Amino acid sequence: MDVGSGRLYAAVAAGGFRRYATYRAATVAGVFTNTVFGVILVYTYLALWDEKPHLGGYDQAQAVTYVWLGQCLYATLAIQGGGAEKDLMGRIRTGEIAVDLYRPADLQLWWLAGDVGRALFQMLGRGVVPFAFGAVFFPMALPTSVTPWVAFVVTLLLATVVSFALRYLAALSVFWLMDAMGVNQVLMVTGIFFSGMVLPLNAFPGIFGEVVRVLPWAAQIQMPADVLMGETDPLRAFAFQAAWAVALLAAGRLLQSAATRRVVVQGG
Repeated sequence: MDVGSGRLYAAVAAGGFRRYATYRAATVAGVFTNTVFGVILVYTYLALWDEKPHLGGYDQAQAVTYVWLGQCLYATLAIQGGGAEKDLMGRIRTGEIAVDLYRPADLQLWWLAGDVGRALFQMLGRGVVPFAFGAVFFPMALPTSVTPWVAFVVTLLLATVVSFALRYLAALSVFWLMDAMGVNQVLMVTGIFFSGMVLPLNAFPGIFGEVVRVLPWAAQIQMPADVLMGETDPLRAFAFQAAWAVALLAAGRLLQSAATRRVVVQGG
């Protein structure tokens, strides 16, 4: 990527940030909702961990930390959908995607850049406050040195790419399905369950637990949480997330190529 292209995608990312920054009422409502749900989940987790101490290898402070991290990353990683893929699905369905294909820019990188800008705003605008609230009012297992926080930031960047890559694949399916409703439902269910949003994936027993922990959704919440709390080696987490990011982005490239070569754009 040359300097000019880098500036272009940086501008797209900045545009994505500014766009979501205009939804101030929605951001405030989101902060309130995530905080309330965080409190509810914390007390649910505390009751569960009273019955089953060290469930999933976590103590109670770690379980509480996991809850607030999930609330922080819920909108950041568009766990239930609602990121760039929503607009992309709409443009495919209406035929406006033809305009995107004629841009002097890579389609996948264009949408990735916009989604990174969205994710950055959601982290700062909607994620930080609930996490800070949790840190003030509940005991949390947070590192006291700089190194784990730096590693955590890297996992967040990789998690953002994995999240986008999953949603990009889902959006491209609309080229064939012509309707996004079913795809959005699948994104919502898989995102909530397999990312560990409801319960840490470490808590799932047996073969099922082993399977869900190697799926790409584990790169979104479980890996950042374990890195932040010192439960896994950061290099192992980076390798896991990067491998899924590369594999999913490559799959998106292949599906994008097939879609734009063989499918008639709807509405145009």
